[in-house]
Amino acid sequence: MTDIADVPARQAITPTHRYRNNDKAVGVGNAFWDRSEQEGVAGIVAELDNGVLRTAEGHEFINFTCCSYLDLDSHAEVIEGAVTALRRFGVLDHCIPRSRVQIPALLELEASLGELWGGDVVTAISAGVASAGLLPLIASGHLGNGTRPVMAFDKNCHVSMAGAKPSCADETEVLTAPHHDVDYLEDLCRRYERVCYVVDGADSLGGYAPVQELAVLQDKYGMLVYYDDSHSVSAYGERGMGYIRAHNPIRDERTITVATLNKAFGTSGAAIVLDGYGKHAHRVIERFAGALCYSQPMNTAAVGASLASAEIHRGPELVELQGRLNTNIELFDSLIATEQAGTSYPIRVVPMTDDTVIDSGRQVYEAGFYVSPVFFPIVARGTAGLRVMLRAGQTEAQIRRLGEVLVEVGAPAAKALP
Repeated sequence: MTDIADVPARQAITPTHRYRNNDKAVGVGNAFWDRSEQEGVAGIVAELDNGVLRTAEGHEFINFTCCSYLDLDSHAEVIEGAVTALRRFGVLDHCIPRSRVQIPALLELEASLGELWGGDVVTAISAGVASAGLLPLIASGHLGNGTRPVMAFDKNCHVSMAGAKPSCADETEVLTAPHHDVDYLEDLCRRYERVCYVVDGADSLGGYAPVQELAVLQDKYGMLVYYDDSHSVSAYGERGMGYIRAHNPIRDERTITVATLNKAFGTSGAAIVLDGYGKHAHRVIERFAGALCYSQPMNTAAVGASLASAEIHRGPELVELQGRLNTNIELFDSLIATEQAGTSYPIRVVPMTDDTVIDSGRQVYEAGFYVSPVFFPIVARGTAGLRVMLRAGQTEAQIRRLGEVLVEVGAPAAKALP
């Protein structure tokens, strides 16, 4: 056996950091996460009972950082839908690629969601899995018009989409676009035969994509836009179609929308909404879209719960829940000043500094509410804050008391707005 001392110097790897930089993200972000755990505002374990969370030590608090904006995840009909489907199909997870054998459950759900939102729907176990599978197929031209587009990822697009940059770069050119910069995108459209813009329809930290302006570029240049509309589906629009389908007039192969079902929709899994793509494209997705073609479809309980939620979306209760959510959003805006104030978006980021955000979050938690401290790399450096998520089921008293606590820890009151 050769002694290690006799082996020539071995080569170290120098990362290119073309599309991600874990050294930067982990190096800076971990310090905040460690502090968050030390201060007790991360890694919390608590039981949920009638909307109140309770730790083993007996501390009770209301969660104001939950993406179930309509509280459908605890709706009795949604729970019963999951149980009914399990009894009907007799299997939790039919573990085989659906391109080979499948039970009718997924087809029933896709037909239901397709009718609900007026498009062709393909399901996935998550929006992240959907994007990881679809974006490289768009990059190679196999989803689209056959032309390899330059892939312009919005600077602030969610990591579930940005994580596909390396695999897309093996198929085409990948660029990072300034946030919502329509002029930049039009310049790309003038220079490249085909452009695909990858962007959140509704940002996880507040705000919507400039849908109307992007539609102009889609109509003028044939630009393809890939939206993740996870934060607005169900919470926004007729029958919960979401912000993108409510406002985008381009409903053909130039628009692809993916959305999780485990936020306001209240269940689990994801929906890929397509327009103008035929059977061939569906087969390409089933066979070549990464984990979408593995033996990992939505499980039967998730399908049953989703079928039940879809029925709620067809009735008057959805309108009532959306109305209650909007009322709670308006109430919060009357109490606390944020950049998102005045919009229908259910997320508010209460401004804090890097030095104060974790301690402020701890004080709010001790007062009986959980709002998550957000910091780099979740947000840009110097823009730390407390993320508040409004829901239909929160009471006026809870929101007013949270507003008082936030002001006590340094949040700007709404009256501070000019």
